[in-house]
Amino acid sequence: MNLTDSRTLEEHLGVRLFERSTRGVRLTEAGRVFVERVSVGVDQLDYAVKTAGMAASGECGRLRIGIHALIPRSFLAELIEQYREVHPGIEVEITEGTARDAVMKLRANRLDVAFVAGAPELPDCHTRPIWTEPLVAALPERHPLAAEPAITWADLAGDTFLVRYGGTGPQVHDHILLRLAGRWPAPSIQRFDVGRGTLLSMVGQGFGITIVGAATSLLPTTGIVFLPFADEPEPIPFSAVWLPCNRNATLRNMLALARRMSHSGDSLQLAREQ
Repeated sequence: MNLTDSRTLEEHLGVRLFERSTRGVRLTEAGRVFVERVSVGVDQLDYAVKTAGMAASGECGRLRIGIHALIPRSFLAELIEQYREVHPGIEVEITEGTARDAVMKLRANRLDVAFVAGAPELPDCHTRPIWTEPLVAALPERHPLAAEPAITWADLAGDTFLVRYGGTGPQVHDHILLRLAGRWPAPSIQRFDVGRGTLLSMVGQGFGITIVGAATSLLPTTGIVFLPFADEPEPIPFSAVWLPCNRNATLRNMLALARRMSHSGDSLQLAREQ
């Protein structure tokens, strides 16, 4: 800073920052405090610029994820684990709930992405199928069909189905009605406001049966067998849902990783091997 600039700065601030003499120029006490504060501000600005750059590339920040369940060794659990390993600077927030709740939170900007069962068509959201899971029936070990290698929907027409109000319960309820439509007697479906673990315990105790994605068979359970359907036409897709206006790099990186994992054949291999 030259002499003219220093005088202009002092006039602008209304404070004497420098003492000038024939021996040179030195800072006044006010000048010393000013320089210290400016130095701190420059450091903070530099940090803010670096942080902003990291956030723009998805190296820091947060990612808010809505899920239906997080089952160890499932595709979703592996996806989140790998994402956290690749992006350790990202704070991952997880919210569990129904697909309906997740979409509402997306629209309210309380989530960045939701992973839901099915392939929903939402005009105001982007959706992308990420992985699939075979559908299986969960039966108590003492069920007459428990020793069969596979079952059909007709085999289960007389059973009582248990579903949850939360999680994927509403979709499970609709799927049962779809598959058993037109059969007599009409399917018996009982709904319970319980978690996944409690519902499976109820199956093991003989309250009824339920249907689940194959990942659920990865959970530690007792008194239950999981049987594949011989007449279920195709696996159940699970999709990512997000808002078109969400340009966060953290979201972009998550979707890119999900696509790579899906294409690499990691989609629920462990569940298929059970």
